[in-house]
Amino acid sequence: MKNKGFTLLELLISIVILGIIIVILVGALRLGFRSVETGEQKIESLERMRVSFSIIDAQIQSQILLTYQKEEAEEETAEGYYFTGERDSLQLSTNYSIWGGQKGYVVVAYTVSSEGKGKTTLHASEHMVGVEETKETTLLDAFDDIYFEYFYKGPTDEVGNWVEQWTDTATIPEKIRIHLIKGGKDLALVIPVRVGRLMLQTPLGTEPDEEE
Repeated sequence: MKNKGFTLLELLISIVILGIIIVILVGALRLGFRSVETGEQKIESLERMRVSFSIIDAQIQSQILLTYQKEEAEEETAEGYYFTGERDSLQLSTNYSIWGGQKGYVVVAYTVSSEGKGKTTLHASEHMVGVEETKETTLLDAFDDIYFEYFYKGPTDEVGNWVEQWTDTATIPEKIRIHLIKGGKDLALVIPVRVGRLMLQTPLGTEPDEEE
């Protein structure tokens, strides 16, 4: 009878083929896991961006013009608005708190900072009017650049323009635009300011009266 068993060469070829199949399967599984992980990270990033945009939009649109007593030369005092606008920072007073559940008005400050590797982050700090305790959080991160612009239109101007610094101490901008730069793409969000004609003036250290 002839020997019908496998030869050594056939066994080696079978092992090699099996090894190649295993390598392909492991690679496919790794690729699948990476795709799932990348997808989850992207979804988390988009959700965080959506929530952050919602917070910024709500705080700017619910802005209230509050004033505080600022010291001038020769120990004189004058009233100034909490609102300040720069390219890499924005401060305003509002009745919408990031943390919620707080009664009264809060002053929120958005600040852009560099976190290394050429990436920028948008931080938010908040405190109640007349209270020194401050809360901080990170709203957006891992962007190539983040900056603010302010729409200015003078009393005699027919067409307004966007500026990166707000220098008018008597008024506030009609619109505020925040730019998020990533991978050469500019995602810009334009937020209208809905303060209205009522100019509420509350000195620093006082609380708004609550309805009984």
